[in-house]
Amino acid sequence: MRLEPSFRYALYAAFVLLFMTGAGWLVADQMKETASGEGWQAAAASLLMIQGGAAMATLLLLGALFPLHIRRGWRARRNRLAGTAMVTCNAVLILTAFGLYYFGSEMLRPWASGVHIGGGIFLPVLFLVHVIVGRRSA
Repeated sequence: MRLEPSFRYALYAAFVLLFMTGAGWLVADQMKETASGEGWQAAAASLLMIQGGAAMATLLLLGALFPLHIRRGWRARRNRLAGTAMVTCNAVLILTAFGLYYFGSEMLRPWASGVHIGGGIFLPVLFLVHVIVGRRSA
């Protein structure tokens, strides 16, 4: 169920950008309390804006995956376990991102943040497993 190269590369680029901006934000957020904290605060804000834009583009790409890739793979009974894990992890990331933006609760926000960070760290590994398993089954 290989994707067209241009679509595949756009998907890879979007996920790399999301991971890099998320990892960069984690570093910048930790450095906000240092002597050069103002610069880190500005960097964290910029990284979040870039990540938000990349997330919107990624949502469009994920939506296109359903008819182009996910449904076809499911019907062909190929790579179902890793594919289901990918869909689930992305759904968790989407829901926790929504929660981080809209939850006002001091109890829910830290939980959503931890789950979002964990999912964001786990997703590249899962992505790689999905691609490798898919190529081996081709």
